[in-house]
Amino acid sequence: MALDSPRLSFVLDQVATGKIQLPDFQREWKWDDERIKALIATVTLDYPLGVVMTLETGGEPQFKARTLTGAESAADQVPDLLLLDGQQRLTSLFQALRSGRPVETEDARGKKLRRWYYIDIDKAVDPNADRDDAIISVPEDRVLREDFARKVKLDLSTKELECAEGYFPLHLVFDNTRVNDWQKGFVKADDRNWDVWSEFGDRVLHNILSFQIPMIRLAHNTTKDAVCSVFERVNTGGVPLNVFELLTATYAGDRTYAQEFGDDYSLPKVWEDTKKRLCTEYPVFGRFENGVEDGLSNSDFLQAVSLVHSWELKQRGQAATVACKRRDLLRLPLADFRRLEPRVADAFAWVGDFLTRQCIVRSIDLPYRTQLIPLAAVRAILGERTDEPEVLARITQWYWCGMLGEMYGSATESRFPRDVEQLVAWHGTEDEIPDTIAEAAFIADRLNSLTSRSSAAYKGIYALIIKQGAVDWAHTEEPLTAAQIAEQNIDVRYIFPKSWFARHNPDDGRLYSIVNKTVLSSQANKSMTGSPSSYLKTLARSSGMRAEWFDDVVATHLIDPVTLHKERFDRFYEDRSERLLALVEEAMGKRVVRRGGAW
Repeated sequence: MALDSPRLSFVLDQVATGKIQLPDFQREWKWDDERIKALIATVTLDYPLGVVMTLETGGEPQFKARTLTGAESAADQVPDLLLLDGQQRLTSLFQALRSGRPVETEDARGKKLRRWYYIDIDKAVDPNADRDDAIISVPEDRVLREDFARKVKLDLSTKELECAEGYFPLHLVFDNTRVNDWQKGFVKADDRNWDVWSEFGDRVLHNILSFQIPMIRLAHNTTKDAVCSVFERVNTGGVPLNVFELLTATYAGDRTYAQEFGDDYSLPKVWEDTKKRLCTEYPVFGRFENGVEDGLSNSDFLQAVSLVHSWELKQRGQAATVACKRRDLLRLPLADFRRLEPRVADAFAWVGDFLTRQCIVRSIDLPYRTQLIPLAAVRAILGERTDEPEVLARITQWYWCGMLGEMYGSATESRFPRDVEQLVAWHGTEDEIPDTIAEAAFIADRLNSLTSRSSAAYKGIYALIIKQGAVDWAHTEEPLTAAQIAEQNIDVRYIFPKSWFARHNPDDGRLYSIVNKTVLSSQANKSMTGSPSSYLKTLARSSGMRAEWFDDVVATHLIDPVTLHKERFDRFYEDRSERLLALVEEAMGKRVVRRGGAW
C-alpha cells in the first residue's frame, strides 16, 4: 500500500484519459447540485477533501472497469488505477471543472438538471463573504431565470456577459489558454478589474491549481476478499457491496473468456435466466415478476456452487475444507463456475421437485431458504443417487430434522459444509448420522408457542398435515395435493374460531397455537363461523355427505371430530397435540422431548 498526494489537475487528467477508472461493481454517480457547489467551494478554499482510495491494476485489472461518468470517450483505455473510494467527489469535480460539458445532476427533489458552475469573483475575493455563496450553477443555456422563468435574473450566455457580470466559468480553470483569454475580456470590461483579478488569482485560482488529493494506492495483488472488505468499510453510508456484484465485475473482466467468445461474461444475465426457469417451474423459489431477487437469491446460488467446487477440490487434495464463505466465493474461477452452474441449476430444480413432494410449493410456505443451499449441493454431487429410495429417505429425514429442530435459523455458514460432507458420506450406519439429525430436537411444549407462520417449525407442521393426507372441508373429493395449494388458496385456518374464544375464554393463548389451526381452502373458511358444532353441520350439508362420513374428512386433519361436536376444547387440544407430536416424530425419525406437565 502506498500513499501520495497528486495534484487535482493531474488526477482529473487521469480520469479524462481513462488511466483512472471504476471497478464495475461501483454504483452510479449521484451527487446533487447543492453538494457539488459545496465541494467546489471546499477546493477553492484549499480545505482538506478527504482521502481517496485506488487499486493498482498492474496492467491486468482483476475486475471489469468503466470510466467515470463524463469520461466515456476513454472507455477503451486499460486503467492504471481503479477507484474504490472517492467516486462521488472525483466525478463531481471532473464534470464541473474538467469535462467541458454541462454537469448532469439533480436538485434536492430528484429533478434532473444540466448545469454549468461559476464563481462570483467579487464574493470570492471578499474576506467577509461566505465562499459557499460565491459558487453558483446555471442552466445549460447559461441564463438564470426567476418568477416562473418569466424574468432573467442572470445572463451568462456569452463570454462578454460573463466578464461584465464578473462570474468566472469554472470549467475553464485547468485550460491556461482559455483562462488567459477570459482574463483579457474581464480586465477589458473595466480597468479596475486588474487588481480584482490579481486577488482572485491568489485567493482562488492558485488554490484550485495547487490543490492536492491524498490518495491511498493498494497493490495490484490485493485479494478480492480484501478489496470487498475495504470497499464496505470506506462506503459505510452507501448500500453494502455484495459478493455477486464483485464477481460480476471479476467475470466480466476475464480476458480469456472475452477473447474466446468475443464478449464479456454476464453473470447477471446467466443468473436471470436460471432464476426465471426455476421460478417458472417451482414457485417455491419466488415470483420472478417481483424481481430477480424475490425468493431464492443469487448469493444462495453462488454458495451452492462454492460448496460443490470446494468439495471437489478437497476430494483431489487441493483444499483442506468444504466452504462457502465470502472469500471462497471470490476465489471461484470463471471456468469452474461455468462448468458447475448448469449442474447446480439442475440440482435446484430437483430441490423444487423434492419440496413439492413435501407439500411445500409456495415461497411464503418455505420454512428455511438457507436449507436449500446444502440440499442443492448434495444433489449436484450425488446426482441421480439422491433418487435411490434409501438415499432419498435419509435426505428427507435430514430435511425435516433441520426444519422442525429449527437448526437453520443462524450460524448457517458453518453448518452448510458439515451437512454436505456428512450427507454425501452417510451410508446408513448409526456412526455416520449427520450432526443436524443427531442434534435436532423438538420439545413437545414447542407446540404451544408455534403461533406465527414466520416460524420454520410452524410451516413444517402444516406441510406435514397436507402430506399425511388431509382432505379439504369444501373440496372433499380427494386429499389435498401440491397443485391444489395455490388453486384453492389453501392456508392456515382456526379450528375453534376467535369468536368462540371471545365467548368462552378470551384470555386463552392456545387460540393462536398451531394445534388450533389446520390447512383449509378459503371456501371452507367462509363457512367456519360461530361454534365448531355449528359450522361442521353447515360444511357437512354443503358437501352432500352424511354427517358421519364428513367426520371422517375432519379426521384426516388429525382431529377427533367428537371434540368439535361437543366443543370440548381442552380435550381437543390434548388429543390433537399428541397426534401432531406423533407426526413430528415420524418425520424426524426420533422421539420428541417431553418435559412433563399438562397441556
